[in-house]
Amino acid sequence: MAHFAELNANNIVLRVVVINNDDISTENDGITLCRELFGADTHWKQTSYNANFRKNFAGRGYRYDASLDAFISPRPYSSWTLDADTCQWVAPKPMPVDGRAYTWDEGLLRWVALS
Repeated sequence: MAHFAELNANNIVLRVVVINNDDISTENDGITLCRELFGADTHWKQTSYNANFRKNFAGRGYRYDASLDAFISPRPYSSWTLDADTCQWVAPKPMPVDGRAYTWDEGLLRWVALS
């Protein structure tokens, strides 16, 4: 199955649809089919469920960055920075690896263990 993300004018993902591989051969074929199904004025990019290309699988609210050719999730916290290689958000401090569950506390800028 092939997956295609519909983008708005600001390159924000509106939805992701699935196209049968038997119906298309290339990304352009998929875009053409999506436009036939959903409107000629719609804008589409193929996304990979296995993240084989465009870094991350697109989701509603993600942004497509043309310069990185990647789908990027919404920033989870204002203190987090984008890793340009993976296009994943990175906390200012690494999460402890001790078998416990943690959540990020933006006010304290640290990981807090869940009880």
